[in-house]
Amino acid sequence: MSKFEFKMPKLGESITEAAIITWFKNIGDTIEEDEMFLEVATDKVDSEVPSTVSGVIEAILYNANDVIKIGETIAIIKVNKTLSSKSKTNTKQDITSSTVKASQKKDEKAKKTRTVTSSAVEMSHSNSFSVSNSNTFFSPLVVKIAKEHHISFEELARIPATGHDNRLRKSDVFQYIEDGRPFKFAQPVAQQDPTAYRIPQLNFDKGKGKVIEMDRMRQMIADHMVYSKHTSPHVTAYVEADLTNMVNWRNANKVAFQEKHGERLTFTPLFVEAVAKAIKDFPNINASVDGKNIIVKENINIGMATALPSGNLIVPVVRNADTKDLKTLAVNVNELANKARENNLKADDIQGSTFTISNVGTFGSVMGTPIINQPEVAILALGIIKKRPEVITTEKGDEIAIRSMMYLSLSFDHRVVDGFLGGSFVRCVADYFEQFDSNREI
Repeated sequence: MSKFEFKMPKLGESITEAAIITWFKNIGDTIEEDEMFLEVATDKVDSEVPSTVSGVIEAILYNANDVIKIGETIAIIKVNKTLSSKSKTNTKQDITSSTVKASQKKDEKAKKTRTVTSSAVEMSHSNSFSVSNSNTFFSPLVVKIAKEHHISFEELARIPATGHDNRLRKSDVFQYIEDGRPFKFAQPVAQQDPTAYRIPQLNFDKGKGKVIEMDRMRQMIADHMVYSKHTSPHVTAYVEADLTNMVNWRNANKVAFQEKHGERLTFTPLFVEAVAKAIKDFPNINASVDGKNIIVKENINIGMATALPSGNLIVPVVRNADTKDLKTLAVNVNELANKARENNLKADDIQGSTFTISNVGTFGSVMGTPIINQPEVAILALGIIKKRPEVITTEKGDEIAIRSMMYLSLSFDHRVVDGFLGGSFVRCVADYFEQFDSNREI
């Protein structure tokens, strides 16, 4: 018999870590090759991970809700000396090495916890406090525990964190509670600015009715939306565009397009194409903020806000949209839309967007004020295409004609996107819509 180190598998090109949702097996259980071992989460996508070997589970090194780096050993399986072809490529170590490594990890973690606890107790004897947890994003699990114990977000921010990227873990919160919540009544030494805005602690009558607990994805969406509004000062610019040429061309060519290319021709690939062109004209809209730095992205990856069958929102990504022709864009858009409808999106499908489109017109909305998809700096909402009488200029002069009109609204991060850039960009997108070539070949 030998020991096999089961590692957190690679779940996508841009995925560096994953959170364990649940283990399907316990220590001492027998597991077969290709049998599902655990379920993990990356952003909004959950994936089941099968075992690559057959054997008996000797150790499970991490618990549910722990965030693990890709390639990290997460379990030890006792297997026969003859391993499967899948497991031969994995690193093997003897039981002594594995035990020592696990023991070292445990000692290091205990030492770190003791240091953190000692520091926390020392700080509790002072009248001052410091924000120990610089990562102010708290997982839904941590927030749930905090609510159960009536711990405010301000108090959470004072708890020393031991997780990846200084993230607060469940164990940190429980250790803090066990230590008697030393920062519960801590107050800052410096006098608070009397002019500063403070969130009032109001007790609302929330009423009575059917109670529906948020699922994990809805909690994540809620956290992301609140974080985005808190982080980015949102400003929204509006324009309207005449899509008559685009609408007429699409209606005249959608059947021929499907017969020729085997793909449905919706408006989405046409929108993605125009937005990608506008981004090339205004590259600073394709950016993110890193402290005091602005990162202007090299690739143009367009996210498409999409509703899942559950009603939750997800953003699959069309990568390198500026390099693809209309046929390829249609293929990508249809594939991602089908995956979303069937709940088959993978982690890579929703990673790496640099700019997001939200087609609120799909639901009949005239226009919308979308919330920025962090860490991007802008998001474009497209309203319903509606026929209206409009005044147009012809060779005969001004005339009233029936035109297919749409409102576009761009929400942007005013920290780095000023009104000139935001307004110029959304106007550029509208111009590309209006200047669509009605004689274009399919």
